Parts: sequence; C-alpha cells; structure tokens
Amino acid sequence: MVKQPVSVNGVVRWKDVGLADHGKTEPKERKMVVLRHEIGDVLRDVRQRQGRTLREVSHSARVSLGYLSEVERGQKEASSELLSSICTALEIPLSHMLREVSDRVAVAEGVAVPDTVPQEFSQRYGQDLDTEFSKEMLSGAH
Repeated sequence: MVKQPVSVNGVVRWKDVGLADHGKTEPKERKMVVLRHEIGDVLRDVRQRQGRTLREVSHSARVSLGYLSEVERGQKEASSELLSSICTALEIPLSHMLREVSDRVAVAEGVAVPDTVPQEFSQRYGQDLDTEFSKEMLSGAH
C-alpha cells in the first residue's frame, strides 16, 4: 500500500492507495461513519487552525471545558444549540462547519464531493453567493 494525500477543505488526510491487485475487484466493506466523531474532528481542526485553546473556546461558548473536550473527541453528541454556540465562539458559521463535516462523510462513504455549487442551489441563491464570494475575494478571506 502507498499513502496518498487527500485534501478536504484545506485539511490534508492520507489515504491508502494499492499498487497491486488492480485487476481484482472485491466488494469493500464500508466503515461506519459516526457523525459525532466527524463533528468533533472538524471543531478541533478549526480551533487548532486558529491557535486557540480548549479553555478559550469553552469560555466563549459558555460550555464546560470537559464537555467541549468530550465533544471534540466524539464522546458526546452535541445538541444543535451547543454546536451553534461553539461555532459562534469559533467565529465560523454553523453551515461552514456542517459543510466540512458533510464533505468528510462523503469522502468516507466514497462519494465524490463536487467542487461546484449544485445548479438548483446556485439558481435559487446565486446572486447572494456571488455577493458573498465577491466580499470574500476583496477581503482576502478563504
């Protein structure tokens, strides 16, 4: 096996890529995706990219340090209210966090993650997306 880097929303993960046995097609057993693990991984990655401590984020989110730690480790299922509070403390929209989780789940399921916005979504919300994209480009945010 060889490791190959796979980037999802700026986070690089390593994926096993087999060199031998290309001719054999065995049905793969899918690994069960545990949503709380993916949510915790994304929250931890965002916090660490910001260079912030658990203590800082837990204080801002008004949640105990121990509970936030358990959420990040995927040991606790966070309510939507708690996730919203944590995202507010991290200064990221809940939708961005959920999108990153969704992309990771898709990769784990072997589903292709499109690089573009679905046509029906862009037709419905396209003008708002263009405005937001323009603002991000002008501010230098990614």
